[in-house]
Amino acid sequence: MSDEEKKQRNPGIRTRVGPAALSGLLSACAALAVAELVAAVVRPQAGPVVAVGGAAIDRTPIAVKDWAIRNFDTNDKLILQLGILTVLALFALALGVLTFRHRRSGAAGVLLFGAVGAVAATSRPDSTSVTDALPSVLGAVVGAALLYVLVGRILAPRRGVPEGQGEGWDRRGFVIAATAAAAASAGAGVLGRVLNGSSDQEAVASRKNIDLPPPDSRAPAIPRGTQLRVAGVSPFITPNSDFYRVDTALVVPKVDATAWRLRVHGRGVTRDKTLTFEDLLRRELIERDITLTCVSNEVGGPYVGNARWTGVRLADLLEECGVRPPSAGGPADQLVARSVDGMTIGSPVDDVMDGRDAMLAVGMNGRPLPFDHGFPVRMLVPGLYGYVSACKWIKDIELTTFDAYDSYWVKRDWAREAPIKTQSRIDTPKPFARPRTGTVMVAGVAWAQHRGIDKVEVRVDDEPWREAVLAAEDSRDTWRQWSYAWQATKGGHTLTVRATDRTGETQTDKRTRTVPDGASGWHSVVVTVE
Repeated sequence: MSDEEKKQRNPGIRTRVGPAALSGLLSACAALAVAELVAAVVRPQAGPVVAVGGAAIDRTPIAVKDWAIRNFDTNDKLILQLGILTVLALFALALGVLTFRHRRSGAAGVLLFGAVGAVAATSRPDSTSVTDALPSVLGAVVGAALLYVLVGRILAPRRGVPEGQGEGWDRRGFVIAATAAAAASAGAGVLGRVLNGSSDQEAVASRKNIDLPPPDSRAPAIPRGTQLRVAGVSPFITPNSDFYRVDTALVVPKVDATAWRLRVHGRGVTRDKTLTFEDLLRRELIERDITLTCVSNEVGGPYVGNARWTGVRLADLLEECGVRPPSAGGPADQLVARSVDGMTIGSPVDDVMDGRDAMLAVGMNGRPLPFDHGFPVRMLVPGLYGYVSACKWIKDIELTTFDAYDSYWVKRDWAREAPIKTQSRIDTPKPFARPRTGTVMVAGVAWAQHRGIDKVEVRVDDEPWREAVLAAEDSRDTWRQWSYAWQATKGGHTLTVRATDRTGETQTDKRTRTVPDGASGWHSVVVTVE
């Protein structure tokens, strides 16, 4: 039978393609709703969107990750989730049409998609059980069954109409089934959110109930003159709400501090320890101003911030466990910190135990850590990029060697060890600004954590370098503000900055990308003086 003859015998086939596509979309929504409901019981991170999104982040090329961070900033996770849902919606529409023509094949496609989610969930670094596959599997089974039923309503002839007459399909039965499915999906979705929200509320309540004790070792008073009175320069202390966030967590973990535990174990550990949050608060607390920098920060980029941190000296804890650094004969040269979301970060033991203020932080700018920044506990080591030192939501510390284990980022071609490079940035004037002739204040920040900044120089076009005025230094672990009074003349100009650290090393002009151990080069801005 020719296609034309088929159309004549079944003239309503086109009118049923739309409902078939809608059936695919409704089935996908039902599958996701059921999966999220089951994930609320099993483990929220086992939900298919989070699992597939996390797997996508793990497998995304470094260049693409850098591009996403530069262009979407902290919205990169939201963009990824929207992308996953968009692809899923298109896939579901296509499956609906396929099911209309090949009823069993379309339903099998839903099961296949569920299998992808199950594999993604069980292969995540934070997965500890095969039960992580349940949300995707059960969601797919429900979605496949619903798609089979809905398309069956489309294919079924209306009562009293001879089979094969395309205009006589069971519209009423389809509408009833589709409406019921949509309502049930919405109900399952709401219930899943409520259950997830209850666990989140416990974490929120645990943070709200924390009263951080006064630190035993307070941060020295910030010297007068540390904060320049120049409009547009970054504040010396970065507010929590403005502090940069770069991590791979698609959904920020919300950990109940009352249930949190930290285990310390591994090579050279003669006494394993497991600590609660209250155990940490009962220890000696230190308070320090420390500047953190992300290795993804391009020259002149925003992923650097300075805060006042409160925490426990990490070296003291390690010494109590019997750990000795390699320089003192210890067998472990790497400390691997593990997060609740499966992230692993490797730090040199010698750096952690060389006397710098490496800590397990519990407070940020006088308050318990925000969830975005690692509540209840995070690790930080002054002078090292975050990807080798600043594990958020930490739950485990293992002493090992660099030869025996590669952490998450090292497996993705980043360097094993990454001391922060000497860098400087022009905060004002902004690129393409149009200042007036006369005195223009050029100002910004420079950093070389754990070495300190000794000099900052500014160059206008190809003129000689001129030394900028440095603000007072708080400590060698914090950034330093600088300013330069430029006598601006009319026309276009390029302003460039470079810094010299306390070891005498001047910031290189060689421009490199962030991989494998941080960007380098001079920051410059182009302005037009009017």
